[in-house]
Amino acid sequence: MTFTSKKEADAYDKMLDSADQLAEFIGASTITLDDQQLEELGLYLASNKEAVMSLFKGNSFTPEEKVKKNN
Repeated sequence: MTFTSKKEADAYDKMLDSADQLAEFIGASTITLDDQQLEELGLYLASNKEAVMSLFKGNSFTPEEKVKKNN
């Protein structure tokens, strides 16, 4: 992936690190997912960090809200 600034590249690296940690956290649970599913879920949650954090604060989610999809 190509970035226009070091700040963008660092933010992307941080998101990937978070995705790895989330996948490891979920993988340590009793939830049964294969490695690809864990990776996809981790990436989805990490790339939608703001929405996830808002949900933990008790805010509601509406289907109209934009979420980043994994490609």
